[in-house]
Amino acid sequence: MTDPARHSGRGPFRADQLRDGDRYELSNGHPIYCVPAGWKHGSGSTTGGLVLDSDPDVQWTGADVGVSPEAGTLRAPDVVVRTTPPSGDSTWLTEAPPLAVEYAGPGQDQRDLKDKIAELLAAGTQQVWVVRLVGPQRVEVHRPNQPMQIYAASDVLEFPGVLRNPVPVRALFDRDAAHEVVLRNLLQRRGYANLEDVREEGREEGREEGIVDAILTLLRGRGLMVDVAVEERLRACHDRATLQGWLLNAARVEQAERIFEN
Repeated sequence: MTDPARHSGRGPFRADQLRDGDRYELSNGHPIYCVPAGWKHGSGSTTGGLVLDSDPDVQWTGADVGVSPEAGTLRAPDVVVRTTPPSGDSTWLTEAPPLAVEYAGPGQDQRDLKDKIAELLAAGTQQVWVVRLVGPQRVEVHRPNQPMQIYAASDVLEFPGVLRNPVPVRALFDRDAAHEVVLRNLLQRRGYANLEDVREEGREEGREEGIVDAILTLLRGRGLMVDVAVEERLRACHDRATLQGWLLNAARVEQAERIFEN
């Protein structure tokens, strides 16, 4: 619900008069009441926030966080994305985030949404994504001084410098698609390119364990004493070529600890 008075000059209200949890935004000093989100809106923004928060280059995201670049403005996008965590004692973000996301459902006030986008871009936001929940799945991307672009469900969204990975539009709507993106992102945060890298590492570890077990079996089968230090050194090695060399040594040494000699 939008107060028409906000369009008739500067209003009397300031962001510092609002408290965390108040259901109002401010536009040019005029209050705008924000009704609670419907279930589609709430589910979508949670899904989209998870996708963006997991990106390896993103250091901070927030849901419904107030952005107040000046006293008469307070806007709370559904999701805000930053490459660095905020700092300071202010309740609200005083710097506009590089990326803001709005989910627009059936009850969306289109005039207020247009104003909100304009205010965020004017404050320094580089991209505003509007995820349309009515009609075909699509995302509108707004940039300063550029025409709005529409991306269909089969497209991907990119934001180099803020997001490392492209975001499939479908992942902002569909929970299963979102989980696939989140898995990829979290693996990259741990140094893996994708799930196949994890599987390959497991196969490599399995092969290395097999070589270690073969060395121990051979040494013990030859009647050699294998102490704890030898076994620990064997199991600590993850280089296959080195392990294969020690396996050859295990067939000819007279003392287990001498397998490590060249």
